[in-house]
Amino acid sequence: MNSSSPPERIQESGSDPISSNSISSTLLQRVRAKRPEAWERLVDLYGPSVYRWCRRAGLEPYDAADVVQEVFAAVTRSVDDFRRDRPDDSFTAWLATIARNKIRDHYRRQKARPRAAGGTAAQQQFLEVPNPEVPDPEVTDPIDPSELEQTDRLLSRRGLQLVRAEFENRTWEAFWRTTVDAHAPTDVADDLGMSVAAVYKAKSRVLRRLRQELDGLTGS
Repeated sequence: MNSSSPPERIQESGSDPISSNSISSTLLQRVRAKRPEAWERLVDLYGPSVYRWCRRAGLEPYDAADVVQEVFAAVTRSVDDFRRDRPDDSFTAWLATIARNKIRDHYRRQKARPRAAGGTAAQQQFLEVPNPEVPDPEVTDPIDPSELEQTDRLLSRRGLQLVRAEFENRTWEAFWRTTVDAHAPTDVADDLGMSVAAVYKAKSRVLRRLRQELDGLTGS
């Protein structure tokens, strides 16, 4: 398609999702405002990562699920206390601190539980042998710092899935093909019947929306 083609309307109907009042603030701001849909989105974004942190800290699936609930209950109570005093401060790191504490609380509760009576001496001796695959959260960090970088990358992917519905198919295709599939904008413009300028605009709009939604959450 010739780049001199008339400018194309990216949003052909409805309001611009960037300027819509319903999403004019970041997700973090909406969470602090106690908006139910924002809480649901926050859990959708972070729930899988918090569960993964728990499992990698040695928790069984049912215990990990319980700790995940404890983590988000704590977030509900203290989200207003989160601050970004430094450029590299992030909600992800703050959430990880809460998760570390809840994981340690879980292991402390386990140690405090009385052991059931019965069994042979050999069985009792076997039960006292620590599992080498399970880290001791009192000695080691139950969440490896490298996990936070991975979480931020996964967060961007999940964020894209959540904002997908706000864009028309052609806008999304232009963004996805140029950004994710790394296709040349001229080729994408030809395939989608758009001007090259419209392709760049579509890419910019999706990325801007993603940054807006995740502002304050990641360390970037």
